[in-house]
Amino acid sequence: MADVPIYYGQRPVGEIHTGQEGPIFRYTSDWQTGRHAFPASVRMPLASLESLPDVVLPWVANLLPEGAALSAAGRWLGVDPNDVVGMVERIGRDVAGALSFGAPRGGDEPRYLPIPDEAALEKIIEDLPRRPFLIGETGVSMSLAGAQEKLPLARLDDGSLAVTIDGAPSTHILKPSNERTLFGSVQNEALCMVLARRIGLSVAEVTTGKAGARSYLLVTRYDRERRGDVWVRLHQEDFCQALGKPPAAKYQRNQTGVPGPSVKDMFGVVRRHAPGPSILRLLDAVIFNVLACNTDAHAKNYSLLLLGRTRVELAPLYDLMCAAAWENVTANMAQEIGGSNRGDQITAKHWARLADDAGTNANATLRRVRRYVDLVEENLDAAANEVRAMPAGSHSMLSAFVNAIRARCRRVRSNLTVQAA
Repeated sequence: MADVPIYYGQRPVGEIHTGQEGPIFRYTSDWQTGRHAFPASVRMPLASLESLPDVVLPWVANLLPEGAALSAAGRWLGVDPNDVVGMVERIGRDVAGALSFGAPRGGDEPRYLPIPDEAALEKIIEDLPRRPFLIGETGVSMSLAGAQEKLPLARLDDGSLAVTIDGAPSTHILKPSNERTLFGSVQNEALCMVLARRIGLSVAEVTTGKAGARSYLLVTRYDRERRGDVWVRLHQEDFCQALGKPPAAKYQRNQTGVPGPSVKDMFGVVRRHAPGPSILRLLDAVIFNVLACNTDAHAKNYSLLLLGRTRVELAPLYDLMCAAAWENVTANMAQEIGGSNRGDQITAKHWARLADDAGTNANATLRRVRRYVDLVEENLDAAANEVRAMPAGSHSMLSAFVNAIRARCRRVRSNLTVQAA
């Protein structure tokens, strides 16, 4: 198999060489010594001579979609979905983070194909299950992780949406509604994201929209930044990449035979690579996900920003959902909190154990939990009204999501009181 080059814009970063033992990654010497270089992963330091398959394979696999989307992409490309390097070479010119696989960005000016109207956007959304990421469209090469249908797009200066061509950076992620299995998902996620922002957490910006009969969430990418007239990619990796876990092991308890990341594991990564404010930001995120009934807060839904040779910080939050109002979604948390995987059963002793995992003071952590219970309750109705005012409007399930979060806050406060007595 030919080597797969990796670029930042048009600058060579390194290449993946696949030999008999598997894929090996090596930086170019110019990138290693460059003034504005950043590591591809916290597990691939710039000083390393090479990174071996046990590091490279999970890093690459976590850039790709999962499940049916990965299988569909493989069928379109004629590539075995298990060949993660072959897959990312074909659809990896615009992925999470700052790097492009297989070819540099084409030309000096980014190229975009405007989506002419709502009907065209609706058709694109309807085609996503069959043709993820518009695979097969000339010049289109992009990928996002996860099993949920989604599409990277660019929002142009006039507010219209466009498909990225020849490796141009996308600026937003479109997540269409799925009324068959996750009734009200667009308003659900919008509610949780707005609520997190309103209580002071760092979170990606969102709005909603409609395309014919379909509604969608539009998420502003935090790994893209406007500098003058140019969109610049910022590098990031999720916690499965940072911990060397395959995508299927993103939950702490899973059936892969590989233990998934625990909360303690994630705090360990932050403490090693991004000590300081990011530790408390991660603690706040964990607390919020309990209060929001977000049982899907797995390790791929937390990320690190790698912003320089040594500058690493926790990325803004994303993919926040309230699962409690859906009967077909598990009530078990993605990771145990102090030994409990049920948000409605977490008591003061569990929060104290979480503090131990985080390396924070137990009493201060309990005060932090109480503060966020108050903030969530105070901001819940305003967050729901903000969602109702968005272009896609309200949904019949929105009140159920609000009520589920309010009930969880009452339960968490009650559990704290019982344990403190």
